Amino acid sequence: MIASLAATGPAAAEDGYQLWMRYPASASQPAIEVARDTPMTRAAAAEVRRGLPTGAGPVLLALARDPRLQGLRLATAKLGDEGYSVQRITIDGRTVTLITGNSDRGLLYGAFALLRHLDTGGAIDTVALTAAPAVTLRVLNHWDNLDGVVERGYAGRSLWDWWSLPDVKDPRYTDYARANASLGINGTVLNNVNAKAVSLTAPYIAKAAALADVFRPYGIRVYLSARFSAPIELGGIKTADPRDPAVAAWWKAKADEIYRAIPDFGGFLVKANSEGQPGPRDYGASHADGANMLAAAVKPHHGIIMWRAFVYAETDPDDRAKQAYTEFKPLDGKFADNVIVQVKNGAIDFQPREPFHPLFGAMPKTPLMIEFQITKEYLGFASHLAYLGPLFEEVLDADTGVRRGETVASVVDGADDRHGISGMAGVANIGDSRDWSGSTFNQANWYAFGRLAWDPTLSSQTIAREWAAQTFGQDPAVIDAVVAIMAGSREAAVDYTGPLGLAHLMATGHHYGPGPWVSELARPEWNPVYYHRADRGGIGFDRTRTGSNAVAQYAPRVAKVYADPAKTPLEELLWFHHLPWDHQLSTGRTVWGELVHRYDRGIATVVDMRRQWEALKPRIDAKRWEKAASQLAVQEREARWWRDASLAYWMSINGLALPGGSAPPAHDLAWYKAQTFPYPPGNPQ
Repeated sequence: MIASLAATGPAAAEDGYQLWMRYPASASQPAIEVARDTPMTRAAAAEVRRGLPTGAGPVLLALARDPRLQGLRLATAKLGDEGYSVQRITIDGRTVTLITGNSDRGLLYGAFALLRHLDTGGAIDTVALTAAPAVTLRVLNHWDNLDGVVERGYAGRSLWDWWSLPDVKDPRYTDYARANASLGINGTVLNNVNAKAVSLTAPYIAKAAALADVFRPYGIRVYLSARFSAPIELGGIKTADPRDPAVAAWWKAKADEIYRAIPDFGGFLVKANSEGQPGPRDYGASHADGANMLAAAVKPHHGIIMWRAFVYAETDPDDRAKQAYTEFKPLDGKFADNVIVQVKNGAIDFQPREPFHPLFGAMPKTPLMIEFQITKEYLGFASHLAYLGPLFEEVLDADTGVRRGETVASVVDGADDRHGISGMAGVANIGDSRDWSGSTFNQANWYAFGRLAWDPTLSSQTIAREWAAQTFGQDPAVIDAVVAIMAGSREAAVDYTGPLGLAHLMATGHHYGPGPWVSELARPEWNPVYYHRADRGGIGFDRTRTGSNAVAQYAPRVAKVYADPAKTPLEELLWFHHLPWDHQLSTGRTVWGELVHRYDRGIATVVDMRRQWEALKPRIDAKRWEKAASQLAVQEREARWWRDASLAYWMSINGLALPGGSAPPAHDLAWYKAQTFPYPPGNPQ
């Protein structure tokens, strides 16, 4: 193994493949005792052997019901099926580090927790770790197509080599499983939500089964995105109406076929009646009708249905942000008990900043699974350093206003409403790039999602420090500097792409770079002008009673804040209000002055990030330092492009001069409009 970064100088050059699991080299094999022999306990023991430093043994992995532990009165009742306890105990006259839990999964997660504790500076002599996950489903959604292209993926092609599966099982599949298990991620959806029916045919089921075999020892179940019209395309049935008995019978037979190949198959993820995907509404049926039909097919096998609430249609000209609530709120309590509705963190589409989705708190009778985007579709692709921990934290901590103390996180965990299932999903940023995610810092977003899915109360800063210590070593100066760079990076991206609550300003199709002027796409809600509504008089989308009244979808206490521009947080101001350019804000600036200030602040933050990274050059291994440095240079250039193109366009609308001291755009608006990018990554051709 590659040695961890020393405080006195850089480690040997490396390529980032080991992620945050850069264990120190051990001079001797630690003494590991495993009380039971299963594939999962063997995986746990192998990881401890791989990562435990010299002198840290012995370690005992044993279930809580092990007879040797009965007299110790260990508090394991509240650990559930996946929780763990790691502590020093004396047993049979010798002191050992005990990893225990109520299941093999608990032992696996406890093993990784111990290694994380040690790799972040913790001592083994005083170790005392106890934790259980807040939600039951902690899932990565891979938007991987069967041809190897990853939609909205910026780290190369798909990790899954569908052509060579099931015969060739790439060793990377095991390392992928190890990385996810280290975070407590327990599920993966293998294929794009824009699904192809062929993924449900026998050859592809066999391929999925081969991956399931690799993942199983690491506690990971596989799921498949299901195309709703598959009974037509594969079964020769003339309809996919969920109320048709023949359709239900086809899905039941298909589920039985999958479970024969994959006994622990998790179930289906479904995108229906959205962006052209087929769904139950094509037949006059509801989302509940469609979800419940599929739920009946997988229920005998203890499977679940994750039914996405991401819906919008050109037939509703009012406000795209309202459509999911409008369609799903009336269905509260009508879904089967093995259906969980998957809701994006915001009501539009993974923008750099969105207010929390109004469905959170509005469907107490229905389990809601929050969906985040780990891949940075709208935050500079793989090349921009934007740590998403603060974005995830901001949404999870948001007060729904429905019940006292209720947050989005407490809705998602389902405890207050006693839901049997709960979950968090993250759209994966993983590809076949050697460093997995296109950059070292993008790995932190995968890490942050997994840690928050396990424990939504963790702070993004705590997670950043954990990740930095495991990724770059335990030099406090390095950790402090890396965390400082990460801390302001997401806000910088918001500043230079869409300050004050502006959103959806990207260029069309590939979503690369600025395009606030785009206005000629076929559907109104595809156009950036639909969202910013800039005119000579002002800017912003009026979602109050004088506009779309989207504020009414929030609980009254929250709606009251969002309805008043004087009370709406500045970070969300233009999401809810169309305001004059000269409207005075609490900062003492006008709307126009504040916009310009924030664009400039975004550039200044990136410049400072580059400065801080430059200072770390002597302390970071050369290969990872050089790649991050080159990407930060790209980020500064593209941040200036975003800022200049946006200001050139706003000035063409409002006719205002820039405030004193703010530099003019480098080019005229026509130059920015003329830029084209025919083959960007993550955009299927």
